[in-house]
Amino acid sequence: MIISTVKYTSKTDIIVSMLEAARYGGMKTKIMYSSYFSSHQLRAYLELAIKNGLLAYDSTKQRYKTTEEGLRLLELYGNIGKLELAPSAWTMPQK
Repeated sequence: MIISTVKYTSKTDIIVSMLEAARYGGMKTKIMYSSYFSSHQLRAYLELAIKNGLLAYDSTKQRYKTTEEGLRLLELYGNIGKLELAPSAWTMPQK
């Protein structure tokens, strides 16, 4: 019996992996492999990232580059992972 576990990947996680791959000028194939998408699946996410100013495409070099806004998102995303909230700070509403 084969049991497989499927990990749900959020849109944010996908965009972040794309931005990381394009940080220093990534080709579409590099971005595609880093996000585990086919070329067809990747197209919609590339369009979304470009539309929101997170990625830019250099047609002369045929490479994607993470914009300043995209780099800021990567920084914020990394900082979120570093947050440690003490359980004592969590309060449940009283009835």
